[in-house]
Amino acid sequence: MHRCAICQTNRAQVIRPKNGQKICKGCFLEVFELEVHTTIVENNIFPNRGERVAIGASGGKDSTVLAATLKALNERYDYGVEFVLLSIDEGIHGYRDDSLETVKRNAVQYGMDLCIVGYDSLYGWTMDKVVEKVGRKGNCTYCGVFRRQALDRGAKRLDISHILTGHNADDIAETVLMNFLRGDLPRLGRCAEIMTASPTSPMRRSKPLKYAYEKEIVLYAHYRELDYFSTECVYSPEAFRGNARSLLKELEKIRPSSVLDIVRSGEQLVHDTIATGKLDYEERNGQDEKRGGLVNGGRNAAPDQTNPESLPETVHEIENKAAHPSNDEPRVQTIGVCGKCGYMSSQPICKACVLVDSLNKTRAPVEVALVRD
Repeated sequence: MHRCAICQTNRAQVIRPKNGQKICKGCFLEVFELEVHTTIVENNIFPNRGERVAIGASGGKDSTVLAATLKALNERYDYGVEFVLLSIDEGIHGYRDDSLETVKRNAVQYGMDLCIVGYDSLYGWTMDKVVEKVGRKGNCTYCGVFRRQALDRGAKRLDISHILTGHNADDIAETVLMNFLRGDLPRLGRCAEIMTASPTSPMRRSKPLKYAYEKEIVLYAHYRELDYFSTECVYSPEAFRGNARSLLKELEKIRPSSVLDIVRSGEQLVHDTIATGKLDYEERNGQDEKRGGLVNGGRNAAPDQTNPESLPETVHEIENKAAHPSNDEPRVQTIGVCGKCGYMSSQPICKACVLVDSLNKTRAPVEVALVRD
């Protein structure tokens, strides 16, 4: 029988994937919460007392653990912030409708207000309808663009400018691998950052669980007996992320520290790139937003909007090309509003409206809801 490596009194029940340390249930819960608190303090995630902060809540293990942990830490260390749950209803029958019931219970359990924003009301399309129209190849492109804007608009409705997401170390390592395989340097740099901001969005995003392994999050939810929804999105198996996830799991079998190694590599790449002057932070944001411009109908836009099935592939081709722009291309962004929906955009038409237009080509026009948030 192994004794806990920390308290030396209880029987070890947990083997931590980060270091192979064998500890008891009680010490594991304390260490997990302390590491999240350390991440928050070292990165100054909550600089303003009295601030209202939105937690992106899906009902899954990550967002549920994030909400439960932050509630406990806020009471223990007095961050002085108010947390609100913000959930997106993508319109996926048998998945999101069930998970939203979990979110509603979480709101009661943690004493947090809840705001739900739906694709149907914003864009006139649910993901079920999108998949029916374009198929399962590339549907995640639509969902990703819609969700990001939906989170922004939901936070604006709540008069909030800071959103927390439940991205863990495995998620970030997968994203680093994906962007590396695509050769997308600007996104590769930004995806490894714990806090991100964009000149085209008033919202700041933070990832307090950045250094927490997925296995640790599952164990924390299990030992705390948290109420969460565990079914995977029915449309995600076809996504490119699944390939990166499989690769990461194989690497982790050989070297358990591979997850954090990849995350640290992404961070180091950003540091080295900035230090050598090859691409500073503002230029990275400029290039990233310009990629959006290429997709949003700018002067170099190329997507065939008459064929929604080909649009996601075309988007990725343009983004990959834009990741290595020529030196004489301008990087200055002018922030305005979308001419169709009225939401903030660096181009005349925002990404969401471009995708909605592609979907509406063969049916009665449906526009993105005008901004009245």
